[in-house]
Amino acid sequence: MLNKAFEAQCQAVDVHCTDPLQRLRSGLTLFSLALGSFCIGTSEFASMGILQLFSASLGIDIPTATNAITAYAFGVVIGAPVVTIAAARLNRRTLLLLLMGLFVLGNLLSSFADNLGMFALARFISGMPQGAYFGAGAVVATYIVGPGHGGKAFALVMGGLTVATIFGSPLATFLGQNLGWRNTYLAVAGLGLLSGMALWLWVPRTRELDGGPVTQELASLRRPAIWLMMLVAALGVASIFAVYTFIGPFVTDVASIRAEWIPVALALFGLGMTAGNTVGGRIADLHPSRGIILGFGSAVMVMAIVATFGSNVLVLMLGLFGIGATMMIAIPAIQVRLTSIAPGAPTLMGALNLASLNVANAIGAWAGGSAIAYGFGLLSAVWAGLCLTFLGLTLFLVMNSSGRFRPAGLRSA
Repeated sequence: MLNKAFEAQCQAVDVHCTDPLQRLRSGLTLFSLALGSFCIGTSEFASMGILQLFSASLGIDIPTATNAITAYAFGVVIGAPVVTIAAARLNRRTLLLLLMGLFVLGNLLSSFADNLGMFALARFISGMPQGAYFGAGAVVATYIVGPGHGGKAFALVMGGLTVATIFGSPLATFLGQNLGWRNTYLAVAGLGLLSGMALWLWVPRTRELDGGPVTQELASLRRPAIWLMMLVAALGVASIFAVYTFIGPFVTDVASIRAEWIPVALALFGLGMTAGNTVGGRIADLHPSRGIILGFGSAVMVMAIVATFGSNVLVLMLGLFGIGATMMIAIPAIQVRLTSIAPGAPTLMGALNLASLNVANAIGAWAGGSAIAYGFGLLSAVWAGLCLTFLGLTLFLVMNSSGRFRPAGLRSA
């Protein structure tokens, strides 16, 4: 798996580079960045798979235990802007190494926590590096693949997280079930150390990756278009989590098949995310607005089919792949649009994009759960996600047509 991932990263390097040694170095850099995001994604999604294990071990019920997962999301949302702004002047290579160190610390603390308070704090610490890591990683990846390929660069870094939904999270869950949930976080911490070593070895030491003044980062936050774009992202992407959160019940209670099919359904969703992320990165560099419209618009159509005919196993399985793929088409385009609005703060824009996705996590899970709680049936969670994505798409169309999302220095979007 690592060899295939490495080859994919090498193939993504700028084709104009003809020096084999330089292509190798660039490929290793991109691989190290994706490995870091793979670690982060594994840590985030594995917690959902071992929820029952740590809740029983800590002597709390499952609803209470979900506070630890919420704490991780809060860590991402708060850490994304705070850490990025605080580290604005740091070289991006140095920042990535420090962030991975903080990630390792958070997961080590998670493995040794003996009560909910300590565990929630550890998960909060684990989440803090995520946004800044993706922001800094996107800057380094853009430096490697060259200007004009920001969407492709962000997709390369994001690819590690999508692969984590296919391999990392299931493997971490399996480890927790067989060796204990504490060993899951110890293993993730060990993988984080390996990632940190790869970053130290392969991310180039260059002044071109130096940070900028804090005032430059803060200035971007005064632009209303940034906050509107984040709202578009939070609403539009919320459907991923309105669906992903309830995949288990969809499989067993809606499609009426055995629980053994749940990992297959999760893997299909992850495969869709990975495919959509790859396509989305290419579309984003050519037509960022179209990438958002295509992603959100096609997701709405796929969700309408799943919400109506999801009791059919084939429709459900293909639909889960389709929802993951269509939603991920939009995410690199959101990153390109954010960066075009605030070109002087690319690291912060990447961090805010990830913060928006974690707000989407909370909104989507809440909306889906509320729809089910009101007695509309399990598939009502899909309808709830559809409505949120439709709202995000509508807001984007209105604001984009009015010129609110136009790139800095240009008269129109």
